[in-house]
Amino acid sequence: MAEKANPADDARRRCLCLADAIGRLPPSLLAGSCKRTLLKLAESELSFLSRRASSSSPSPSDSPLSVNIGHLEAVVHILRRLPVTGVSRVCKPVPLLPASGKVRRTDAGSKFAHVDIVCTLKGNPVWVVVSDRNPKYVTWHDGCKGKGLRLRIQQVVAAAQFSRTLRPSSIILFFSRGVTDSILKKTVDEFGAIKYKMEADFPLSIVGFLEEMEGEWINIIARSYQEAVVLEIKVDSFEKPARDPEWGAGESILVAGEAENPEGNVNLNCPATFDTLISGLRPAMKGKDMASAKTREVLSGGDLINFDTTALIALVSDISNGGAEKLLNAAESELRQRFKGNLPFVIAQANSEIQKPILPELGAVICRKNGVICESVISEFKELIAMYGGTKEKLRADQILKWLTVVPDNPSDRMIGLLTTRKLAQKNKVVFGTGDYWHAPTLTANMAFVRAVSQTGMSLHTIEHRPHALTGN
Repeated sequence: MAEKANPADDARRRCLCLADAIGRLPPSLLAGSCKRTLLKLAESELSFLSRRASSSSPSPSDSPLSVNIGHLEAVVHILRRLPVTGVSRVCKPVPLLPASGKVRRTDAGSKFAHVDIVCTLKGNPVWVVVSDRNPKYVTWHDGCKGKGLRLRIQQVVAAAQFSRTLRPSSIILFFSRGVTDSILKKTVDEFGAIKYKMEADFPLSIVGFLEEMEGEWINIIARSYQEAVVLEIKVDSFEKPARDPEWGAGESILVAGEAENPEGNVNLNCPATFDTLISGLRPAMKGKDMASAKTREVLSGGDLINFDTTALIALVSDISNGGAEKLLNAAESELRQRFKGNLPFVIAQANSEIQKPILPELGAVICRKNGVICESVISEFKELIAMYGGTKEKLRADQILKWLTVVPDNPSDRMIGLLTTRKLAQKNKVVFGTGDYWHAPTLTANMAFVRAVSQTGMSLHTIEHRPHALTGN
């Protein structure tokens, strides 16, 4: 007869596997501080279980086990399975500021609302709140055993509306073990929630956390999310009732457009020369069309891409367009005269280009997109081209500008809300903030600014590329 499994031992194994899964999350997905937070929480659970095992209690198996392992597993499951980017906060409280205007403060005794993930999803800033409770214990109103779901949602929505820099467009409620029909109906009726259709993005199949034993990987924990229910609340309209009893007639902004490639793999079928690359862009739109709110709504599903100056320079640089080898073969004295103190960086860029050409990478990102640039970028780009660009680089600059739509400098409110500092320069806030206003990722090599924004806790949708300089050719 098989020996009965020990729940405490199973819980410890789950913690160890969870910590391993956290450690394997790619650095490109979330900030190092977020990974450290998750690891600290997993280690805290493991420490609790270890203390419990060594306790002198006569019957430790009768006392409840850790209640947070399943919650952390669900958070990691979302990070691994949902195509999120720019994760800037995990399992952290968000300040619930005093009310102003039409929204009331929901609980005078609360100063914070708990949010599990602050991230970007399909170009839109999103907050994710996870519940791993047994559905029959999820109550709508406050009770003797804790805060009701209604108050929790009120606090999160209020925090979202009051937060200027972290403000999301939507709040995702992930009930990992499902939710009762009664709670579901109340969430839809009171908060205008709609069901997030997960088939394309979010496989809810059985997911295994893996443990390595003697050099081999075996599946020791399998957890099903088949019963999970995922709802979306749009922050600006949460007070409105559902538009349709069957989850609303309007399509969620989170399912508009095709799913992005979370792994960042390059499509080798995309253009690999400058001419074919820019012709892969959609034709520039007229300014009056871009100015309409309807256009912004239609394009917010992933059709737009915002170029900063570094991206335009990389596209037209002679290094990117077949000139890398010629540059490396030039006399050192000539190169020092041309590039002075920047020579080591230019040489490194040329070597990088020979090893891995940049145009296929950029082509995979911008192919079939509407390219936009703000007025500040086109002004700076034209100035740099006039000062440092060569004949061929100036010709490419003229060509690419014909394919891009110029929009006014119009940074989003949350970007304006960031305190301007040396690292968070005003000109960069304008460029990246305009992309954020249009719900468009910004293609950039300015990772110093991206890191500075991440350190504030804001999730910003950006796509990194390698920097390439103008050569004067």
